[in-house]
Amino acid sequence: MIQSETLELLEWPRLCQHLSTFAATKLGAIAARQLKIPESQAESEQLLAQTKEVYQLESRLTPGLSFEGIQDIGDSLERAERSGILTGDELLAIATTLAGARNLRRVIDNQEDLPILNELVADLRTYPELEQEIHRCIDERAQVTDRASQKLGEIRLDLRRLRSQITQKLQNIIQAKSGAVQEQLITQRGDRFVIPVKAPQKDAIPGIVHDTSTSGATLYVEPHSVVPIGNQLRQVIRKEQTEEEAIRRALTEQVAAVKPDLERLLAIATSLDLATAKSRYSFWIGANPPRFIQRQDQEIINLRHLRHPLLVWQQQHEQGQPVVPVDLFISPQIRVVTITGPNTGGKTVTLKTLGLAALMAKVGLFVPAREPVEIPWFDKVLADIGDEQSLQQSLSTFSGHIRRISRILEALGDNSSVTGNEEDSEQLPITHYPLPITKSLVLLDEVGAGTDPVEGSALAIALLQYLANHAQLTIATTHFGELKALKYENERFENASVEFDESTLSPTYRLLWGIPGRSNALTIALRLGLKPEVIEQAKTQVGEATDEVNLVIAGLEAQRRRQETKAAEAQDLLRQAEILYKEVSAKAADLQEREKALRVSQEVAVQQAIASAKSEIAQVIRRLQQGTPTAQEAQQATNALNQIAQKSQPAPPPKAKIAFMPKVGDRIRIPKLGQTAEVLTAPDEDGELTVRFGIMKMMVQLADVESLDGQKAEPVVKPKPAPAAVIAPPPPAPAIRTSQNTIDLRGKRVADAEYMLDKAISEAAGPVWIIHGYGTGKLRQGVHAFLQQHPRVNHYEAAERTDGGSGVTIAYVQ
Repeated sequence: MIQSETLELLEWPRLCQHLSTFAATKLGAIAARQLKIPESQAESEQLLAQTKEVYQLESRLTPGLSFEGIQDIGDSLERAERSGILTGDELLAIATTLAGARNLRRVIDNQEDLPILNELVADLRTYPELEQEIHRCIDERAQVTDRASQKLGEIRLDLRRLRSQITQKLQNIIQAKSGAVQEQLITQRGDRFVIPVKAPQKDAIPGIVHDTSTSGATLYVEPHSVVPIGNQLRQVIRKEQTEEEAIRRALTEQVAAVKPDLERLLAIATSLDLATAKSRYSFWIGANPPRFIQRQDQEIINLRHLRHPLLVWQQQHEQGQPVVPVDLFISPQIRVVTITGPNTGGKTVTLKTLGLAALMAKVGLFVPAREPVEIPWFDKVLADIGDEQSLQQSLSTFSGHIRRISRILEALGDNSSVTGNEEDSEQLPITHYPLPITKSLVLLDEVGAGTDPVEGSALAIALLQYLANHAQLTIATTHFGELKALKYENERFENASVEFDESTLSPTYRLLWGIPGRSNALTIALRLGLKPEVIEQAKTQVGEATDEVNLVIAGLEAQRRRQETKAAEAQDLLRQAEILYKEVSAKAADLQEREKALRVSQEVAVQQAIASAKSEIAQVIRRLQQGTPTAQEAQQATNALNQIAQKSQPAPPPKAKIAFMPKVGDRIRIPKLGQTAEVLTAPDEDGELTVRFGIMKMMVQLADVESLDGQKAEPVVKPKPAPAAVIAPPPPAPAIRTSQNTIDLRGKRVADAEYMLDKAISEAAGPVWIIHGYGTGKLRQGVHAFLQQHPRVNHYEAAERTDGGSGVTIAYVQ
């Protein structure tokens, strides 16, 4: 009882209501509102793994998992099991649910790194044959179709013939007796065809009056000549209803036969929807996945910038105030934390935030805190928060608190015991207190309040000491100064306080660790205008010891503020260093670009100098040719040209890059599409490979891809068959592809494909066209391996591009 009461105190139902708004199905929303708290850490780990995998999956998909078509068919399944006949709408809902579940399984099966989700949908049976039969018999308006049975088709043919006869007879009467007819139209009353006749001229068209207008001026008459055909029509309509009911009964029996599997399908779809809702809600509040720690292994509770999820919702949905986060770092030896400080300072919010964080982690939700999120798995979360006054039960505030705390202690005693007795634990060193068997989190608000301060303080100290021996962690808020000293008497206790800004007389809602809160009542009273002499008299009553304690605490707070200021300055320096590093990196890149440009300009200048030198030497040679030059002068000119060329010749161009061969997992570029992609399959003998970019997969030619640094792909060279080992097959006779010699294996497993192939080849008298598609290439490889060893297959080859290309293989059967 106290655990359900704790959920109410922490406003857990409100959080579940928020979660349900992220569900895609009705069943998912119901499951979110009635969220079950797991009883074991293994179950919590499983739920958390589901949320992580859905979060990972939805980060890849656009717009995410789709639950279209999945409906709550539970009541229909129950009625089918009890031999009730389902309506067309119910049967159609079952068919769309089967299709929606199959689409979900297909999306998850296409992902290889989701073991938890793959295991969840592994046993999912979606009965496509039942879905197809329902769609064959029931149309989109939930009506039974003519093709549902031959008998129904014949009945409806008779119905159309009879209606046509009735309409023709009534039309003839309207034309013959147009003066007696109110309007020239044929209508129906019930299942009888009638015409509107003017009341004064009812004898002009004798027949049966089935209805009268409100004014009485018009009578709706079925002429006597039409009555026999109308009676016959009614009989045929009854036959139609009987046949439709028989068809729906047959479909209902098929549904009832697989009811357990359909219930399992519904449960799996609901689990997936709930995990998806958790993932989307966690993303929306900016939460991160928690890790369950073991305090016995000296691991620290680490919750940085923890925010209250309901306040986050209020801020974003209802334009509330910004949420002030708290930091919780609790060492493994700490069992009790006492939080002190002024009222409205955020102490109670801190309790609720921690309680909700523990529950969120248990049910597989992410926790709204910065990574890493490290928190123990608590088997129970127990809380005494708020005022439990009751006029009907004559309970005071103090009595209400004691009643609730008593229920908390009883819950701890239900299945908890210390691993040694308390007498032994008191004699052990402080660091060797035994951990309790139960892993409970206890949250106490204003412990010991509502009674005499001296007795209330003594009761609070005794209670916290008891909880230190019986609960894994207790967080308590208090105004009693005596509880602040527990930290210095026992290592299992820790102090924290909510910060208070004396300049504005308002809390900052920040949590300060290791420093107890000091009394601010007199300071606040003085600033609010209370007479100074009253304040001075109060100070004399408080005593010097309290003043000294407050001075010490004030000194600690000042020291903490100085440390925080220095930490902020160090953070600023680090940020500036990062900015400086980015600037230096940018300048270095700019220098490299400038150096490259300079090198190019230098090469251009050298080439120009060489061209100029060649021009000058050409002039020298022409002058030598025109006059009577000596061989020595010509040789000197030639040597000068060679020296200039050797001195100014640019560096040789870099060697051509060696071609590369893409491998599975490589990132490559497709210049024609302007896309980068991931290689899924290695190039085959035709130089084709499968790649993926975004959510798309496609086959591309090796010549159309290049590496990220611009290397062209190395062409695939097919090995030439040895003439002695391979006997060239005779040229195949011209064959025509028909539905008889074509087999479609897309979507099949290799084992199923081999069975179908063997049957098709054994019945074939010529070539067989095998459609296996592109996909990952596994099915094509399996088909080729099977054909290679089959005794009846002479040889095989890929089809022409116009006939399917490498997605189709032609096997020539001998």
